[in-house]
Amino acid sequence: MMKKTKMTVGLTTLGCKVNQCDSAAIACELQSAGHVLVPFSSVADAYIINTCTVTSFADFQARQLIRRAKRANPLARIVVTGCYAQTQPQTLTAIDGVALVVGNDNKHRIVELLNHPGEDFPQIIASDIFLQKRFISTPFSPWTGRTRAFFKIQDGCNAFCSYCIVPFARGASRSLPFQDVLQGANNFISQNYREVVLTGIHLGHYGHDLRPKTDLVRMLECLLSQNPETRFRLSSIEPNEISEDLICLFNRYPNLCPHLHIPLQSGDDSILKMMKRNYDAASYRNRVERVVQAMKDIAIGIDVMVGFPGEGEKEFLNTLHLLEELPATYLHVFPYSERPGTAALAIQPRVDEKTKKERASILRDLGAKKRETFSRRFIGKTLPVLVEQSPDKKTGLGKGFSHNYLPVILDKRHETLVNTIFTVRIEQYREGRLTGRIDG
Repeated sequence: MMKKTKMTVGLTTLGCKVNQCDSAAIACELQSAGHVLVPFSSVADAYIINTCTVTSFADFQARQLIRRAKRANPLARIVVTGCYAQTQPQTLTAIDGVALVVGNDNKHRIVELLNHPGEDFPQIIASDIFLQKRFISTPFSPWTGRTRAFFKIQDGCNAFCSYCIVPFARGASRSLPFQDVLQGANNFISQNYREVVLTGIHLGHYGHDLRPKTDLVRMLECLLSQNPETRFRLSSIEPNEISEDLICLFNRYPNLCPHLHIPLQSGDDSILKMMKRNYDAASYRNRVERVVQAMKDIAIGIDVMVGFPGEGEKEFLNTLHLLEELPATYLHVFPYSERPGTAALAIQPRVDEKTKKERASILRDLGAKKRETFSRRFIGKTLPVLVEQSPDKKTGLGKGFSHNYLPVILDKRHETLVNTIFTVRIEQYREGRLTGRIDG
């Protein structure tokens, strides 16, 4: 029987909230096994890098982190996991210092694998992600130093948008069983988290694979009705999955945060068709306008891509004009990035990098204006704000997020305010944030 060695471990994460949830579970299991978590920048016995591969830049960042770990301790055991590890394991094993590459399908085994010696042991632990048919549950993982808990309830995606590598990295859509969602939420609430953010790769597909089949609305209504003192927030949802039933939940339950992040990607119908998005610009506009009609103070975040193959000036202007007209709160703008194995690689013509940067800059400027316009609407009004663990770095004052996801700086120091929801009267907008005074 192999002797277990206690190690100091540096763990770092790239990418989305789902990946961060996975890392929180790994951290919890490491500590339960007796290992000591240390900052990734310090000298450690082992380093774990949980990677993203949505863009080529994310791949570059992962390779940089591997080399940084190697420099920090040339003798350390470097383990690479996550989406880059799942899709391109051979590329990673070719990098000097990498001891082990663990795909997403085996991520839950990292603590077990960490103890294996490098000799006579496979350097790659990954298999066909599409063979994974069930959601892999992990132990309850508290979010140290946070007042909001991110709770992964769904993984994988069946959509296969032409630009997207995520289905190849995460596999088919899989859902955490209904009762496990309720129990998981109770675990966070019992640890005094005031807000739970429900996350997934394709959150709107929650429950479609379960037997008996269920859906996001039914599960969400159960959570909201059973936990009226806890705020719940959805991380992201596709436009065609915003049903009237979901809109009704926002009006019926004040603990469902009025905030939706709704990917658009393009405002041009021909580009949307080539992207294999299953909606057009008009239907997207109708859904967003319907949501805002039902909830006037809701925050709407929008993902938009620039430089997809075939995007000429006309197609870009269609996107720009749609975004100018939509009641958006903020924009998440990113340039198209070629991803291996995706259908978009065959689409021509390509958009040059200079044009991508110019278009991204135009949309980011628009996003900043929309954020300011939306934020200024609340000056003189009150908002419920959940105060975070860390104070504002510049002032030392308390800071937090409103129910509709606006960052707010408070008028008092943070020590006695943490993890409390206050009614805050908003006084001004400054440097991208609201400032306010706690009522009463």
